[in-house]
Amino acid sequence: MSVKFTLQKRVKLAQGLWMLYWLSVIVGILIFSLGIFFKIELRKRSELMDNNESHLVPNLLILMGMLACGANAFGGKVCHDSLDPMKFAKWKPMLKPYLLLCCGFNVVLLLTSLLCFLMQFAVYLTLSEGLKNGIKFYKDTDTPGRCFMKRTLDITQIEFRCCGNNNFRDWFEVQWISNRYLDMSNDEVKDRVLSNVEGKYLMDSVPFSCCNPGSPRPCIQHHLTNNSAHYDYDHRTEELNIWTRGCREALFSYYSSMMTSIGALVILTLIIESVDMAGLKYLSTALETMADPENPECESEGWLLEKGVKETFAELLAKLKMLSKKNQVEEGGDAQQATT
Repeated sequence: MSVKFTLQKRVKLAQGLWMLYWLSVIVGILIFSLGIFFKIELRKRSELMDNNESHLVPNLLILMGMLACGANAFGGKVCHDSLDPMKFAKWKPMLKPYLLLCCGFNVVLLLTSLLCFLMQFAVYLTLSEGLKNGIKFYKDTDTPGRCFMKRTLDITQIEFRCCGNNNFRDWFEVQWISNRYLDMSNDEVKDRVLSNVEGKYLMDSVPFSCCNPGSPRPCIQHHLTNNSAHYDYDHRTEELNIWTRGCREALFSYYSSMMTSIGALVILTLIIESVDMAGLKYLSTALETMADPENPECESEGWLLEKGVKETFAELLAKLKMLSKKNQVEEGGDAQQATT
């Protein structure tokens, strides 16, 4: 993959790479910011996930953003100084370790992008279990550790326009009104509690936060399945004026779209980083192969690999085999010393 370079081509390549490296710095800042935002969004709804949410992805994004800023700022500085032989001489010994570091960085970027897609299933399961328990603890406003569950769930249902875990019927299966607010001397309340095997006060009602304010009819949140309790009402045919979408679906849609977008951005960053690496390799080899370094007008040749692809891989495999044999010999020597 050798390319002939004149002075004009080297200047254009250095300028283009400089711009591309600083674009990568901006993208790194964006990834860092998105990592912090994602972490905050997870923390904000930690109660709805039983405090079991994984922060692996946001932590990786924050780390990758910081590394991208540092590594690309260094690359930009190298490109800026590349056309001055005196300045480039001090960067030359660092280029090989820098390119190896960039290779490792790209591998971690690929892993991060894959995790953005794969961890969505873990978020779904965590939300499912967390919301189920959240609805169960909705009434426990005076229990330490659960005092704000009602507030969190109400705000979530209003903000995401959802109701329950799977749908509004989830509220029918739990007692979401605390016994403190039930008049046990009332026969109707007493009968309802006694009629339940677990002694719970169950009803076909939902909290106020399930109400759809866009509905023209005043919110029907109690006796949802009792047609006779409301005028001109049939719960089987009428469009209910409460949110019918479950909060698990709504929250998962929010988090999954965020993770998918971030994953796509990380893949884009990986592509830009690969172009940066290839360009820097061409630039460094083009500068090293100048026939007369004191004459900037002379032609030079740049390449990605010094040998062919097959030869490069064969050489790499040979080096790895030599290293493994060396390690085995050292281990054998240590074992003999231990026996003597």
